Amino acid sequence: MKSETVVTEVAKTKSVTGPKKLLNLFSSQPQAGFPSPGDDQVERVLDINDLVVKNPASTFFVRVSGDSMEGAGIFDKDVLVVDRAIDHKDGRIVVAAVNGELVVKRLKQTASELFLISENEAYQPIRVSESEECFVWGVVVGSVRTF
Repeated sequence: MKSETVVTEVAKTKSVTGPKKLLNLFSSQPQAGFPSPGDDQVERVLDINDLVVKNPASTFFVRVSGDSMEGAGIFDKDVLVVDRAIDHKDGRIVVAAVNGELVVKRLKQTASELFLISENEAYQPIRVSESEECFVWGVVVGSVRTF
């Protein structure tokens, strides 16, 4: 069953006042095959926010549903990292409110037209006319997925 990729949940980054929860980042880069035994050197500790949040005041997370952005590596139930401080430009993946519905699409701007493009051939581009309400919430800068 196909469905447009839409936002189902929005969350703001938390300001951490106490000690951060840090995880070890190992210096080894494991291959997809047999692991290298004995390579347990910790390079540094890592806060997951250091990886995905560059502008804490303007960053938020959204959970998405649908399959229209699978070609861009965005899958049903993924959590996207969205930064409102980054300019939305042609070719970037954005979260946009179109006629009151939040969607995730690739932005395509021409000299005279604006399109929101799916990354799944089963979906037609959304042509945004001047009469439609369209507001870009922010640019997708990453995603978090659990297995």
